[in-house]
Order: sequence, then C-alpha cells, then structure tokens
Amino acid sequence: RQVVDFPAVGDFVLIDRADDAGGRAIIRHVVERSSAFVRKAAGTALGQQVVAANIDTVFLCMSLEGDFNLRRLERYLALAWESGAVPVVVLTKADRCDNLPRRLWAVESVALDVDVVAVSSSDQDGYAGVLPYLVPGKTVALLGSSGVGKSTLVNHLLGKNAFETREVGADGRGRHATTRRELVLLPGGALVMDTPGMRELGMWDASAGLEQGFADVERLFASCRFSNCTHTSEPGCAVYEALAQGELSERRWQAYRKLKTEEAFAGDKASYLAEKERKYKNISKAIKQLPEKR
Repeated sequence: RQVVDFPAVGDFVLIDRADDAGGRAIIRHVVERSSAFVRKAAGTALGQQVVAANIDTVFLCMSLEGDFNLRRLERYLALAWESGAVPVVVLTKADRCDNLPRRLWAVESVALDVDVVAVSSSDQDGYAGVLPYLVPGKTVALLGSSGVGKSTLVNHLLGKNAFETREVGADGRGRHATTRRELVLLPGGALVMDTPGMRELGMWDASAGLEQGFADVERLFASCRFSNCTHTSEPGCAVYEALAQGELSERRWQAYRKLKTEEAFAGDKASYLAEKERKYKNISKAIKQLPEKR
C-alpha cells in the first residue's frame, strides 16, 4: 500500500477494540476521504504526504509583516484547490502592516475567487473576520509557515492558551512551536486543525488545482493562434501578448511555469518508479518459477 493510503489527521476510521487491554485498538479501514491536502514528502525521497484529511475549509495563513510571499501563496492555493476543500486566505498581523490596502490588492491579484481576510491579535475583535467560516460540524485546517500566528489564532478561538506560541526570530523567520497536527473542538461546535509550519511545499499531482489557481493564465491558452502552442516562441501566442500589454505579470507567468514543471517531474518520476517496481516484481516471480537445479 502507498503511504497516502495510511490514516492521517482528520481521517475517519473503523477500529477493532476486541483486545482492549490498555485502551489499544487496531485500525481496520480508512473511510473514503471527502478531501485531502497532499504535498510532496519533505526531503529528497519521492513520495506523498497527506497533511490533512476531510477538511471543509483551509485557512492559508500568511503574515503581513516579514513572511509575505505571493509565490508561496500560489503554491498553497493550487494544493488547496486540488484537495477538494475551500481555501480562504487569512492574513495575520494586520496591525503591523504599514500599507494594508496595497498588500490586500497584491494578494487578491493571485487569490482568484478566494475570500481574503485580514486579522490581528492586537484587539479583541481582531479575529472577527474568520468567525463566519467556523460552522458547527465543519472542519477548518490552518496551514502556513512557522511564526505566522496559526497557534495564536487557535488559542484565541478556544479562549485559552492551549497551544505553545513563540516570537519570530530577529531574522524574520518563524520558529517551530507546534510539532504535530492536532484537531480540536471549538466551543461553537466547529473543528479546527492546527499544523506545524511547513518549510517545504512540493507539488504533487495538482493539475486541477493549478488550473483553478491560475485560471487567469490558463484562460489565455484558448486565444493562442495555434491549438498546440507551447507559449515559447510561436507567433500569435496570447500569453506573450498579455505579457507585452501588462495584462499578465512576468513573475506570475514564471511561477505558473515553475509549478507546472515541478508537478510534471514528480508525476513522471512516480510513473517511472512504479514501472520499475512492476518490472522487478515480474522478474522475481519468473525466477521463483524456474525449476530447481539438482
């Protein structure tokens, strides 16, 4: 079985408690997921990691202070759309932002058809913007880099300091405070999942997510003169016309190309390794069927 098939935080499972000594149980079956936020496993090894399962809404948390990165947000958005959950961009530390309207405009330019909410821990009503998404019986996962304020937000919603928080370092980088994914029930009946900060967010099988997250880019392809346009040097390319007229930024186009290339590489390598494993299994099976020497 693949690692992605094993239980993850948020999964519903069927357990066998026949041997209940010490409160232990055996997981017999993982119920089919309604959604799953999947990334490439961290490190050099090829594989998938299910970060959160059965999530209704994903809060993509990004700080308005030092850790503001639109290219990283585009990655989160693509994987969030691919997961089957509804993404909401939550911009934290709004009280420390010098030019909030400009930052909001920048985020909205890449977060197409996605709600964007700015929050702050400086006053009691600073998190009021996220409350409409906390529906009883629904599950919200908080995803983002270390130090953006995910645990602070959960603590506020719980009304107590249940999760450790740490100050951002002098270099502006967040420090890990949350070390594991944990699902908690809020007083109002909604479920919230706090997650550790992710320094790596590799793409994995996110073609539908990229199509939705970069709808402004992919919409241009239909206007190219040639149906098989590679958007590199062909005449009548709608992408390069949009770039020349300033309708599409060079940074967003390069970000799209990078994520598409990364996703294609992961898919090709996974297919290659799967075929290689199948080949060696067939060879091993054939060897076992050879007659023994006397």
